[in-house]
Amino acid sequence: MDILVAEKPEMDPTIYALLLLVATFHFTYAVFLGIRFILVIISLEKDLLRLDTAIKRAEQLLKEKLTPNEYHQLTTKSYLQVKSPHYPKRTYVIPRYKGLVRIFEDGEQIMRLCVGLDERDNIPDADIVLMHKLMIERAEEEYLQIANTF
Repeated sequence: MDILVAEKPEMDPTIYALLLLVATFHFTYAVFLGIRFILVIISLEKDLLRLDTAIKRAEQLLKEKLTPNEYHQLTTKSYLQVKSPHYPKRTYVIPRYKGLVRIFEDGEQIMRLCVGLDERDNIPDADIVLMHKLMIERAEEEYLQIANTF
């Protein structure tokens, strides 16, 4: 009994060259995507490092600008109370983290405020707290004019 072995057909050199070219293109493209992915990761790491540095600097500035009692209140209660310089019965409650500033008069909440900040700016929370405090203490009327009220 004879075993039949199929002969391998000859490949046209032009087709072989095209297949090799396509394979080379796909390999090169895969390497390009891999390098691009690595560069994106490196860029993200740099952005995170910058953001981490900004957060630490903002926290240090906040600690320097607040009294020890104010900083203690902010870190333990997650809010800062700021007395109104123009309205004796009014107190502003600034949240430690993003959120609405609440206004109280005679212990009753009368209003909530939002100063529109662009979330894409990645402003550290400590900077936002300090911005609210300084505007209330030094430019309360302007602060109330630019804030959205609820």
